[in-house]
Amino acid sequence: MKSFFDKNSSLVSIVSARAGNVIGGGDWGSDRIVPDCVKAWSTGIEVNLRSPHATRPWQHVLEPLSGYLSLASELYANPNLHGESFNFGPPSNQNQSVLELVETMAKYWKQVKWVDKSDIYKGPYESGLLKLNCDKALHYLKWKTTLDFEATVKMTAEWYGTYYSRKENAALITKQQIEEYTQSAKSQNILWAL
Repeated sequence: MKSFFDKNSSLVSIVSARAGNVIGGGDWGSDRIVPDCVKAWSTGIEVNLRSPHATRPWQHVLEPLSGYLSLASELYANPNLHGESFNFGPPSNQNQSVLELVETMAKYWKQVKWVDKSDIYKGPYESGLLKLNCDKALHYLKWKTTLDFEATVKMTAEWYGTYYSRKENAALITKQQIEEYTQSAKSQNILWAL
């Protein structure tokens, strides 16, 4: 970015943003734990967990979106951020395993079945632990997550539950969850929501 858009001579300001292990309604990607679970569970099939003890910084899709918008606003106000990179994710003490994710989803979903297939998994290597250092977003943007792990999983499961029971209500629950998320951020005095 700095090579093509010099901050002293360009009217263009660019930053890069990364978010890890995003979950939430509307994700239909293949080989992703939440879509795989809800697709299987909605038809009564068990899910094969290939790395149940892999630990990830799970976050609801609304979290990095609030971060991206905060970053864009700050970049507009402070062009000196041009060329910088930011990570958006939960605090490091909120990393949970795939198994913990599935067990928590089970609280909000009927007919949940899974089986540990880690002993026979022959696919590409998967890291056992992933973390994001989001200190820069906290320092420069005063950005932090709004939802804890339980609320993240609950919102995700409720969205998919609505989709599978009444697809026509997907837009309605999406709007409701955005409003609830924003209200939660306001009640916690999170800067972007004030």
